[in-house]
Amino acid sequence: MPRALETLDQLIEQLERGQLSAIEAIEVLLAEELTVRESRRVKAALQMARLTPIKTLSGFDFSFQPSLDRNRIMALAGLDFIDRHEVVHFIGQSGTGKSHLAAALGVEAVRAGRSVYFVPFADILDSLAKAEREGRLRGRIRFFCRTSLMIIDEIGYLTVGSGAGNLFFQLVNARYERGAMILTSNRGFSEWGEVFGGPVVATALLDRLLHHAVVVHIEGASYRLREHADLVPETLRPKPMAGPVEQRHSRARSAKRHDGKLS
Repeated sequence: MPRALETLDQLIEQLERGQLSAIEAIEVLLAEELTVRESRRVKAALQMARLTPIKTLSGFDFSFQPSLDRNRIMALAGLDFIDRHEVVHFIGQSGTGKSHLAAALGVEAVRAGRSVYFVPFADILDSLAKAEREGRLRGRIRFFCRTSLMIIDEIGYLTVGSGAGNLFFQLVNARYERGAMILTSNRGFSEWGEVFGGPVVATALLDRLLHHAVVVHIEGASYRLREHADLVPETLRPKPMAGPVEQRHSRARSAKRHDGKLS
């Protein structure tokens, strides 16, 4: 309201001075009203998406992670992957910027009018397990399938049993080719058998999550530890993550998407 009153006062002053016509003043007021409404929409949508505090692409330090192709990330911000119902994977060690980039793409999607939901992996498993105990698993999965983009953060930090892995598979299967996803993980795909308690669930998950996928590897140091890197023991420092599974996938995507689209 203070901003609207300030704008109105300025318009009245400009009208009195003959700097604006009545029609021009009305157009300015309408434009201001649309701006305010859009700002409110975005703010509410970001809260519903659980994307606060807000992360942006402009706030990401690409110079700290030279392994990242900035142009590739900005191409993802065009949001075509949402229309194609693809899965974007950000893979890298802790602190390399995976969650920031995932959330920033979510913010871009919200601003573009897309529905988004951001959730840590542990929280989604807890939610699905609770729904199963209460006999409402199908309804909960339908709820998670409503959004155009679902962002699941921090896959791999905790290992899960086959039961939890099966619940996650049901969600992934429900969204497969119906809704886009962004996943972040500190584990390479070759390690997913360890994460999900065995190869059966892991293979079924990867079969769907890599079918229409964009894989972004981030090889670099932790941004959060940049000022104290010398205090981190050598055994805990990041090591290259790309394994045979990722390399094969990369070649397959390059061969399949040689038309200039993201691989």
